[in-house]
Amino acid sequence: MASAQGLTVPLPDVSGLDHAAAEALIEELAAVNVITSNCPGYTISDGEWMLITGTGDKLAAQLGIDPATYDQRFYGPAFSLLDDPSACDRIGPRARPLIDRLVAMGGSTTR
Repeated sequence: MASAQGLTVPLPDVSGLDHAAAEALIEELAAVNVITSNCPGYTISDGEWMLITGTGDKLAAQLGIDPATYDQRFYGPAFSLLDDPSACDRIGPRARPLIDRLVAMGGSTTR
């Protein structure tokens, strides 16, 4: 479960992902989070945001990645995407399929 602002959402089961798949998913989650938080036209709901960020945090913990390393390895590169004028339109459309994938894995955007 992930909680913030009085909202709690169930997170997907990511325990079966191998190390490479887990890191690839964290990278995608960070990129989609940054783009949906900073690009008009690609905003997501609070529940969707909680699902994305909570899953990333869960994966980082599962892999033993501390918060500073998590930010440096995944969020640093994700924020640098904003330097590319085409990043919003390239990555923004990936948000919905990613959210749907997390829901199919057992997560939810609502309680």
